[in-house]
Amino acid sequence: MKISIVIPVHNEEEIISETIKNIENKLNLDYEIIIVNDHSTDNTGVVVKNLTKQYSNLMLVENDTGRGFADALRKGFLVSKSDLVVPVMADSCDDPQTIAVMHDKVLDGFDVVCGSRYMKKGKKIGGPKLQSFFSRFVGLSLKHIIRIPTSDVSNSFKCYRKNVLGCIQTQSRGFELSMEITLKAYFAGYKITEVPTVWQGRYIGKSKFYLLRVAPSYIKLYLWAILKKNFKNG
Repeated sequence: MKISIVIPVHNEEEIISETIKNIENKLNLDYEIIIVNDHSTDNTGVVVKNLTKQYSNLMLVENDTGRGFADALRKGFLVSKSDLVVPVMADSCDDPQTIAVMHDKVLDGFDVVCGSRYMKKGKKIGGPKLQSFFSRFVGLSLKHIIRIPTSDVSNSFKCYRKNVLGCIQTQSRGFELSMEITLKAYFAGYKITEVPTVWQGRYIGKSKFYLLRVAPSYIKLYLWAILKKNFKNG
C-alpha cells in the first residue's frame, strides 16, 4: 500500500533537507513526501523546491487553509494520494525505519498504528524533561484508565488509513490534533495498535512545541476521554 508522508514545516530551512534525505535513504516502500509550508518567512520553501528536482516523489504545497501545525496537517491529509498517511516532524526526531513496521501492522488489519516511545524497545532521547514527563503520564495513564491500546497517544508519529481520517471530525488547532484523532478513532471502534520507535530530540534549530501553551488543549482531551469512557461504562 502506498504511503503519504506529511511533513508540516515552519521556518525549517536549516534541517528540512536532512529530514527528507533521511527518509529517502532509510525507507524502501512506495511512498510520497508532502511538505506543507506553513507560512515560513525563511528559505524553507526554496530549499524544498530545489529538492523536488532531485526526488520525483517529493511535493511542496502551501498551507492555505489556516495557520499552524493542525491546519498544515489537514492540508497534507487533503492533498495526499495514498491509502495510508504518516505525519512526520520536520526536525528529524522521528525514525523513518519505523514506518515500514507501521505499514506491516496495517496489512495485518489495523487502522491506526502509533509510534510509541514508552513501550518495550521504544525510547525518547533528549528533549525537555517536563515535556517527557507530561507525554509519558498522559500516554500511560490513558492506556490504564480507558484501555486504549497505546502508551503514547500524544505522539504525532502515527500511521492512519486515510479513510479513517475522512470519517473523524476534529477541532484541534495545534499539536494535540494527533491525540484527538486517535482518541476519536478508538471510541469509534477502529482497530488501534502501537509499535516501538526511538524519538531523538531536535539538535538543529528551535522547537515549535511549547508545553505551557499547548498543555490546556491536551488536558481538555485527556479529561474528555476519561469522561466519555465512564459515560459509556455507566
